[in-house]
Parts: sequence; C-alpha cells; structure tokens
Amino acid sequence: MAQINEAIARYHKILQSDPYRDLNWLHPIRERMVEESLSSGGRLLCPFLRPHFLTRKQYDSMIKSAELLISAVDRMQQMVLANPALMNRLELLPAEKMLASIEPGYKALDAMCRLDLSVSNGSSYLLQYNPDSPMGVAWADGLAELFYGAPPVKEFRKKQPLTKITGKKYLLSALLNVWRQFHHGPKRPRIAILEFRPGARPAPTEYSPICNYFREQGYETEIVTPDQLEFKGGVLRKGPFAIDLVYRRVSVQEFLQRFDLSHPLVQAYRARAVCLVNSFRSELAHKKAFLGLLTDESLTAKFPIAERKVVREHVPWTRLVAQTKTTYQQEVVELPEFLLQNRERLVLKPNDDYADSGLFYGAEMDDADWERAVRQALRTPYVVQERVGPVKSIFPLERFGPVEFQEMRVDIHLQAYLGRIHSCASWLSSGSPGGFSSTSGMAPIFILEGSK
Repeated sequence: MAQINEAIARYHKILQSDPYRDLNWLHPIRERMVEESLSSGGRLLCPFLRPHFLTRKQYDSMIKSAELLISAVDRMQQMVLANPALMNRLELLPAEKMLASIEPGYKALDAMCRLDLSVSNGSSYLLQYNPDSPMGVAWADGLAELFYGAPPVKEFRKKQPLTKITGKKYLLSALLNVWRQFHHGPKRPRIAILEFRPGARPAPTEYSPICNYFREQGYETEIVTPDQLEFKGGVLRKGPFAIDLVYRRVSVQEFLQRFDLSHPLVQAYRARAVCLVNSFRSELAHKKAFLGLLTDESLTAKFPIAERKVVREHVPWTRLVAQTKTTYQQEVVELPEFLLQNRERLVLKPNDDYADSGLFYGAEMDDADWERAVRQALRTPYVVQERVGPVKSIFPLERFGPVEFQEMRVDIHLQAYLGRIHSCASWLSSGSPGGFSSTSGMAPIFILEGSK
C-alpha cells in the first residue's frame, strides 16, 4: 500500500498546483467524453479527476487468481450441463433450460466475461461473475486513452511510469476465434451487435465505438435490436443485412421477458445458421446460485488443487436459500436458522440480477427486518452470501466548482476473453453497497511500474 499511497499523494499535489488547479485542462477532456460516447443517459461516465492505481504486483496477482477462477467456473459449468440435478439447483426457468440445452457450435462456454472484485492489499474477493452480457470494455478503453494524455497524468508520468490497459482488440479477437470454431472456413463474418435500443437511439451507448472499431478493422457491422430480426431461407437478417455472427448484448432474462422461443434469433441459433456469442448457456454461471455450487466443496473435491484454493480464498461462501441443511466451514447447519443467527455477516441477493427484488445487508438491518427478509428469500429464488467489506479510497472530483475530495467505494471490473484477462477498469460509488449512490462512475486503471 505504501507505493499506492505515495502515488495518490503525489498526484493530488500535482492536481492542486499551478497550472492544474483552475481545471481549464478538464474542459476539453469532458468535451471528448461526449464526442466519444463516454456517457450514459446524458451523464458523463467519469466525474473523477484521477485514475485508480494498482501496483504491478497487485495486478499480476489479481490476474493469476482471476484466470484460475475462470477455469474453475468453466469446469463447474461442464458438470452442470452433464447433471440435471445440478442444473435444477440453479433455479432456471424452463425456457432458460431449453436454451442452455442447445449446442452453440463452438467449444467456449464463455468467450467473454466480467469479474467484479473487491481488492485490498494482497486480497481480492469476487463480488459478481457476469458472462451473460458483460459490458464496459469500450468505455474503459476510451477513458484510459483520455486520462493517459491528460495534463496532470502526463506530469505524473515524468517520475512514475504507468501502463494503461485496453481491450477492444481482444474482444474482436475472441469473437473471431469463436467464429473460426463455428464456421471452419475463411469467410469474414458479418457482425451484428444485439441490443435493445435502435441505431438512432437518443442516448449513446458503448456499442457505437465498438461498432466503429469493428468496421475500422474491416468487418461489416451493424447495431440491431431483436425486433428488427427475421429468419428466412436459412439466413438471419436485419433488412438487407445478412448476419453471420451475433455479439449478444441482451441478457437472457431481458430477452425472455419480451420474446418467446419462436423468435427469429432462437430459430437461427437452433439451426446453427448464426454464431451467437456469448451463447445462451452463459446464463448458467450468471445465476448467483452457481456460486453456491462453486463453493460447495463436496462438488469441487476433484477439481485441481490450485482451482480449489482460489475458490476458497476469493469466492464468498454462497448458498441458495431454502429449508435445508448445508455446510458452513465444514459444519452442517440448518440454513434458515443459521441465517437468523448470523445476520451481521450475511447478505441476501436475488438469484438473478434482473429480478425486481432488492438486496438485504444484514449488518444494516435490525433483527425484525432481517427476519422478514429471510422469509422473502425463502419464497423467491435468493442466495445468501458472506458479506465482502467495501474497499474505499479518496478521489478528487469536480461537480459545483472547486475540486472536492470524497471517499469512494472502489470495485475492480476485470474483462476476460477466452479465459484470459486483458482489460479492466474501476467502478466508484459513494453510497452503501446495493443502495443509492449520489456520485458514481467509472475510472480507468493504470499500473504503477517499478518501486517508485
């Protein structure tokens, strides 16, 4: 931590010195954020004035653990696909099970995924594993490029070498790798980026820069919505645009809330007329109950030692809430009774992120409210997890004039492609976990190289 604390102190000193104090340097940065779609709903993605720093040792250790964890997740997904009893423990909807049963036509279960971590000193804990529709790579790349050339960062780099991390090229490489497995030929795929907003949407998303990047690399690419698709003559189309590969940015839950299994995308997928990335099977690991399988040592007993170790050290204990017995730290417990007796160390989370129900943090509730939350969790698919304490750091930001310094909760978002971490960013929030945050946004991550 000493290296990071020294780096933060030096950066803040630069920020408060001439010629950076008046923030004139910030105006062109924010103009470029707007121009380059680094905003969401009209709000800039990054209201902060410094990047998040990690040491090289921290970063390398985090990457090693994360890639082992991805390997363990893949191994468990293979077990679930081969075992209906394990599949049932995920509380999948019938339509989700049907989609998961379809072979996608390539090996990778999760060609891309995002791991959200809490990182402090030498420790990191998984907050969420998202392979269903991971986002943020284009935004992270754009912010890293802007900040690396920002005047305070350029001054900082005169004495402290920094490494920036970018990922769009690895995203495209993963898509093409999967396409080659699917197609077995030299054809260049025509790519559709599937989202719910039409191409002429009023609020920009990160898919415009991704679409532009794919086109710059020589690939015909269009942003499409599910209701624009049709499947005729064995070809999936949006109007005259024939589609070979779909980069899916619509979650399985969102899709099934609006469409049924007769949708043209499902028809084309089932007929192997289109390469869908990620496949619908990614919903398996997206369910919170999947972490309950992963932290059940009776199921992972035959996993490689390194994978078992990384799960024990980095994945919080998780169980699907039910009237049942389970194990906690190698002891058998009655789960509902255990929940009521250990409120302060536990969190209740909906099994699926897109459920309407909220999160319940036992440490922030009294016994009566917690008991009502447990009763709700027994009626609706919920998981219980050991709580991961927030990691906080001071960040400068400008909202109403002078620079403010505010303590922010910091989560690390790692982007993985075909099992390898290639990009990352940080997500900062000022509110309590799971609650309202008056200030939140992304900040790029730079690696501090060397000892100083």
